[in-house]
Amino acid sequence: MCAQLIKKVNIKTIKNLKNSGEKFSVLTAYDYSTAKYLDEAGIDVILIGDSLAMVALGYETTHAIGVEEMKIFTKAVAKGVKRALVVTDMPFLSYHTDIASAVKNCGEMIKLGANAVKIEGCSDYILEVIKRLVETGIPVMGHLGFTPQFLNTLGGYKIQGKTQEAAEEILNQAKQLESAGAFSLVLEMVPQESAKYITENISIPTISCGAGKYCDAQVLVSDDIFGKYSDFTPKFARKYGDMRTLILDCARKFDEDVKSGRFPSENEVF
Repeated sequence: MCAQLIKKVNIKTIKNLKNSGEKFSVLTAYDYSTAKYLDEAGIDVILIGDSLAMVALGYETTHAIGVEEMKIFTKAVAKGVKRALVVTDMPFLSYHTDIASAVKNCGEMIKLGANAVKIEGCSDYILEVIKRLVETGIPVMGHLGFTPQFLNTLGGYKIQGKTQEAAEEILNQAKQLESAGAFSLVLEMVPQESAKYITENISIPTISCGAGKYCDAQVLVSDDIFGKYSDFTPKFARKYGDMRTLILDCARKFDEDVKSGRFPSENEVF
């Protein structure tokens, strides 16, 4: 069955799409109206990404955003979605200190309307967190390759899995995440050949974030594809629109109309 015909996307839907060889789409959203439009457009998974720290709040990295901020955006996005699977990115230090607080913080996102959470890494501790979350009834999306929350320990924005040995290590981690209960996996900034190898050797869906075309899905930051965020655009982010120019044009026209007396007109007053 085509994804567009499914009334509500859930984790079983995503797994079935992989099994049937169908691709699915993932985009980020940070507000009600954007989420509503993405849902209407047929996007299958809507991610409240911690990328909002940079594109929506102006921080330099994703480290700066916290649980309380993510709760606000999760609640707003969830209200705009009827069909897509809603996933919240758990921010830095929201699941790292102890399992009890990890379950509590992730559970808060589910209470606010998220259908699943996304967490990064594959340490023994992270694997235990995933197991406990799944046992609690909280679906988990994993994240390997370049993991932004580990930016400082990785030494910058560097491609991961460039050698056969490195690809095997990511595959090993992917299998561990799968065994722990993760229902899907983001592969970020991984060479296409490595991502293909990993995708073919695990049963859960892989989601490419700059990891080539052979993954089961593709994810991008919506502000990148809309052409709204102009501070930096990743190589792998295709620009489908130019909202920066549109916003500038609309704002300038309004400014001119106000200062020239053309706004408001007789039809725009009581």
